[in-house]
Amino acid sequence: MSPNGSDRLSRRPMRRKLPQVLTAGLVLATASGCSYNWEDFPRLGMPTPVTEEAPRILSLWQGSWAAALATGVLVWGLIIWSVIFHRRSRTKVEVPPQTRYNMPIEALYTVVPLIIVSVLFYFTARDESKLLELSPKPAHTVNVVGFQWSWGFNYIENVDGSAATGNEVPKELDAIPDRFRKDFPKGADGVYDVGIPGTRNPQTGNPGPTLWLPKGEKVRFILTSRDVIHSFWVVPFLMKQDVIPGHTNAFEVTPNQEGTFMGKCAELCGADHSRMLFNVKVVSPERYQAHLKELAKKGQTGYVPAGIEQTDPARNAETNKL
Repeated sequence: MSPNGSDRLSRRPMRRKLPQVLTAGLVLATASGCSYNWEDFPRLGMPTPVTEEAPRILSLWQGSWAAALATGVLVWGLIIWSVIFHRRSRTKVEVPPQTRYNMPIEALYTVVPLIIVSVLFYFTARDESKLLELSPKPAHTVNVVGFQWSWGFNYIENVDGSAATGNEVPKELDAIPDRFRKDFPKGADGVYDVGIPGTRNPQTGNPGPTLWLPKGEKVRFILTSRDVIHSFWVVPFLMKQDVIPGHTNAFEVTPNQEGTFMGKCAELCGADHSRMLFNVKVVSPERYQAHLKELAKKGQTGYVPAGIEQTDPARNAETNKL
């Protein structure tokens, strides 16, 4: 049998299997899409934002997808065009013309990726600067304390309503640098809540302690760690930030939707990393203040230790910023 005849025979089974493969792919695609809510499609896998700042992140995410899709369509189009119009002829076996040292083409595939990366970098840097911008006096300040293997929440608030109490920063908050302390409210006596891996939300049964936040009021999170690097991630906030021992991070959000949402540690921090879960309960400002008083009645006044004090490199960097 001629070599060409053997090639034709070897291609026949593949041609017979091709419809079966396409059918199986279509079934899988439609079956996986049965439970998908097409109203969620514009978010491209992101959850519904629940803060005033989150839509900015969602917009950046959608823009990145649009840029990636446009690049993909261009590349796929060129590949398909090459496959169809420059495939090897059955009657001609010679090597096709080779293109070498074509300066316009080489300049094109050097400059275009640089333009794409520069545009993505600009929008990312712009949005990051805006998201990490801190207001002069936030309405509320919460010190989030990460530790193996749970979370503590120090509500730095004037719970008793007296401006004469709590003006001296307690030693438990020594890890927080002065540039954040100056924005603490006057008379902040504070209350706290702390969890263990076995803690559960009493309403939902979800694992982890529950962080309460007021709807419609700006909250500053000051992130400190007692041991290793963790990461504070409230999923529908669309934002997370590392919790680093010896270095204090902070960001602000304004919740705009009531409900209970899930949070987790997004940094592999050890053997029980998967158990570092928590909940965020967004309520009305009145209910939030009532919850702080409930914590005070339980005896959870003051603060839990915030963590490791600022290292010299971190302290010097902050001094330079000021």
